[in-house]
Amino acid sequence: MKALSFMLIAGEASGDTLAAELVSALRTRVLQVESQPTTDVQPLRTELAPRFFGAGGTRMAAAGVELAFDLTQHSVIGVSDVLKNYFTFRRLFNQLFKLAIERQPDVIIGVDYGGFNLRFAHAIKHYVRRHRSEFIPWNPKIVQYVSPQVWASRPGRAYQMAEDHDLLLSIFPFEKDWYAKRAPKLRVEFVGHPMVGRFSSEGRVPRDPSTDELGTRGVRRSDILLLPGSRRTELKRHLPLMLDALKLVQAKVQNVKAKLVLPNESLTQQARSIGVPPGAEIQTGNLTQALAQADLAVASTGTVTMECAFFGVPTVTLYKTSWSTYQIAKRIVTVKWLTMANILAGEEVFPEFVQDAATPENIANATLELLRNEARRNAVKTKMAEVVASLGGPGANGRAAEAIVNLLQ
Repeated sequence: MKALSFMLIAGEASGDTLAAELVSALRTRVLQVESQPTTDVQPLRTELAPRFFGAGGTRMAAAGVELAFDLTQHSVIGVSDVLKNYFTFRRLFNQLFKLAIERQPDVIIGVDYGGFNLRFAHAIKHYVRRHRSEFIPWNPKIVQYVSPQVWASRPGRAYQMAEDHDLLLSIFPFEKDWYAKRAPKLRVEFVGHPMVGRFSSEGRVPRDPSTDELGTRGVRRSDILLLPGSRRTELKRHLPLMLDALKLVQAKVQNVKAKLVLPNESLTQQARSIGVPPGAEIQTGNLTQALAQADLAVASTGTVTMECAFFGVPTVTLYKTSWSTYQIAKRIVTVKWLTMANILAGEEVFPEFVQDAATPENIANATLELLRNEARRNAVKTKMAEVVASLGGPGANGRAAEAIVNLLQ
């Protein structure tokens, strides 16, 4: 009897991290189940280590996933960027589709990266429905880990997900009820947000400002993080705005130190080519350490804003995309904010500036307001603590692994 086989697909840095953590949890859970005595005539497996393959990044590879290629190197966002890279994505999609058919995994898991993974799930289910027979019994379980934001735009995709997916693993508490009302056939499990366990296990906590060193003339230094995003196009559009805003802030506030944190060396090199002023430090990786030491952040409206929320770092958020992508998005997006922390809070706790509103002046003014107003900063921290408390306790990946193994049984 062959070992269980899992195919995972993650196309972004955050998904690569999440998939790697899930692989570790799955490996542990599968071996636990296999080691338990059973009276079944045909037990699930006979103590064989599960196998993992697919596409992702360096963290998945380090976790023991056999990668067909590094999909995180092709991360893009928006219609215009997708169209520019259409033939590349079609080639990668077809390569993974062929790999799935050849290796016939027991489970296919899409980790975030909804635009790609939903299409892949549909293609696999379509193939299985056309070819399955007693001679070709392959019928993999299809799992999506992290819901695509169908509740923010194009809600009709939920119905197709119900047809194509066996399980959706949700990391936000409101999503299970949302799907239950619109696509009750879809099995949805809220497992909690992985960052809660990730950071708790590392012992990460925000710094105590009373221990900060004093700058010139006895003025405490303020540390601002610049977090422009994990995609090359985001960095290109966001970093110049952030640096211009930083100049305006530094002209009005003493002892402001900025640190630009990027997830990999490739983006770091791109940032250097754009031009970072001498007063701004560049750091590759180890974002959690930087957040634990930060007073404030200026960030793109992505996954990183939830990490800012966890550490209680007041944050100014922004997003700027191509004209064509924005024109399409503003017609289909139904939520009031793009920043997930604001969506969960039900109000604009983190000041948010999108497209034309994302100007250096607006960003600088919001940053100055947070720097100068201690009561406002404390109110933001209190609200973010409430948001984080709603995300469940540590162990999201363990609960996700449990749900997947139960699906197989």
